[in-house]
Parts: sequence; C-alpha cells; structure tokens
Amino acid sequence: MRLDKLLAEGGFGTRSQVKRLIKKGHVEVNGEVVKDPSFQVDPLKDEVTVNGEPVCYEEEYYLVLNKPAGYVTSTKDRQMTVMELVADIPRFDKLFPVGRLDKDAEGLLLMTTDGELAHRLTHPKWKVPKTYVVKVEGRLTEEAVEPLRRGIELKDFKAKPAEVRILRSSEEESEAEITITEGKFHQVKRMFAAIGHPVKELKRVAFGPLKLGELPTGEYRHLTEEELRALRKAVKLE
Repeated sequence: MRLDKLLAEGGFGTRSQVKRLIKKGHVEVNGEVVKDPSFQVDPLKDEVTVNGEPVCYEEEYYLVLNKPAGYVTSTKDRQMTVMELVADIPRFDKLFPVGRLDKDAEGLLLMTTDGELAHRLTHPKWKVPKTYVVKVEGRLTEEAVEPLRRGIELKDFKAKPAEVRILRSSEEESEAEITITEGKFHQVKRMFAAIGHPVKELKRVAFGPLKLGELPTGEYRHLTEEELRALRKAVKLE
C-alpha cells in the first residue's frame, strides 16, 4: 500500500495533506524518515508513525462524506448515488451509508463497512442526535419555533422535542439550526412545514459526536481514532 494512502485512511488528512506531511519529514517507517508519498508499506507488518504517533490500519472503513445535492443516498439506483463519490476507496462496494439524506439535501453522511456500528447508530434506542442547518421561507420567530421545541404533532406521529436555534431571520427567508434524535422520512422538512415555514435548503452538520467542519462539498475523509472512539462510545460499543 502507498504510504500516503495509508495515512489518509488512518485519518491524518486528505491525500494532498498527508503528502505534505511526508515530504516535510514528519513520517517514519520502521524508525526511518521516509519522504516519498508513493513508498510501499505493509500496514500489517511495518511500523509507521507521524510525529511519533503510530498509524493504525483499520480493516473496517469509516468515512465522513459531505454529500452534495443531487445524489441519492443509496448503494444502487438508476440515479447518481453517493457511491460514485467514494469509488476510489478499496472495497468501496462494501461501504454503505448510515441513515439517509434526501436527494436535495447536503451535508454529513457517515459511510462504513461496520454493520454493528451502523445498526446501533440508526436504532431509536440510542437516540443519536443529528443537527441540521435549514433555510426556510418567511420570517422565523421564537414563538413560531416553540412547537418544535415542545414536540409537534405530524400526520402519522408526534415528533419528539427538538433543539432549535434561529440563526437569522428576514421577511423573505430565515435560517435555523435544529437538532433531533429521530430519523423519520422527511422529518425536518415536515416539522418546519407544519409551522408554516417550508424548507428551501437542508444541510446536516453533525451526527452524534461527528462534525462536518470545513470538509468541501463532494469530498470525504476518514474518521480519526478519537472520532471513532467517541462514536462507538455514544452507542455503548466501548
């Protein structure tokens, strides 16, 4: 395996970022500094460190993808799917998205080969919070969003109380941040529609302890060891 590929999969940055780390002499293989990103290593035998920190090779894959609008959250579909965005990952055909994002929605999508973790993260028992930033029609007021904070009745179920923070408000459109612990079909859109403010844009920015951060749209990164531990801890796997 190429050294830069191993580091990227170990959560040390994008391929371009880890190449810079390697070329600046921050990486050692079996105690020797290596400055060639294409240097071949055996992740199961060679000892690789970055600034003294060991690189752990994961047989399972854990990715955060910043999903663009227009892609379907599915492994197979006649339309463009999120799988096209991770096609350069080894065993990418074994990856699957954890939960869903609507075709027109953007933002954080966790993808993995770890079935047990995915099952727990999407099971209602664990109440993993999901945070979205939405743009809605019209002026949002504290009074208007209060039903969302209390738990609003929808056609087929009552949504649990959500955390809502108004980010900006004008006559034409408003922006808000909402955190829910459920994942019903079109739930966030339905909640805002129920208070008379249809959603124009929706972006997931956090999933449990994972944050989208500054990851560019359409790109992915590997989870860090710290992120993976926090995610597993959230569903009692650690």
